[in-house]
Formats: sequence, structure tokens, C-alpha cells
Amino acid sequence: MGSAHFLMKTLPRVRTEMSLHVLAYNLKRAMSILGTQSLIEVMRT
Repeated sequence: MGSAHFLMKTLPRVRTEMSLHVLAYNLKRAMSILGTQSLIEVMRT
């Protein structure tokens, strides 16, 4: 995602930061596969 290091210090904060990176990556993939409108419909149900 364009970054080579973590902004946070300590393991719990780095773990949270990594989780947010993974979530963003997965959402971008879902948008490219399903399309934005289909993804919004799925998230509403």
C-alpha cells in the first residue's frame, strides 16, 4: 500500500495499524471485483 514501515510504536498499536491496512486492502479488492454499488447493497443487508 505504499508504506515500508509502521507509524506507531509498541506491538498492540502496530497490530491495530496492520489490521487497518488489511481492511483497506480487502475493501479495495471487493470494490474492484463486485463494483461499488453491489458492495454497498451487500453491506446494507
